[in-house]
Amino acid sequence: MKHFALMALALSCLSAPALADPTGNIDQGKAKSTTCAACHGVDGNSQAAMFPKLAGQHPDYLYNALLEYKAGTRKNAIMGGQVTALSEQDMADLAAYFGSQKGLYLKR
Repeated sequence: MKHFALMALALSCLSAPALADPTGNIDQGKAKSTTCAACHGVDGNSQAAMFPKLAGQHPDYLYNALLEYKAGTRKNAIMGGQVTALSEQDMADLAAYFGSQKGLYLKR
């Protein structure tokens, strides 16, 4: 039983870095966002209905969406091409930047 507990602890320590999302840098994300602005708007508040608003989205959602586009598990011809050169740190930085922006809210 002791060996099982030690093995479980060792395995959990090894797998923890793989589960953690990298921490994004807002300033670096802003610098990297110029290409994104063409469709999603300078601050992530796209004016075109066909392009989603990124501003104010949860950074972990944005980061995982970018990972999925890069892996091909999330399909979009435009985004699939845009993410090919992005590193995981680039994606984390972009997610941090757009997540920090104020989203547009509709008044009811």
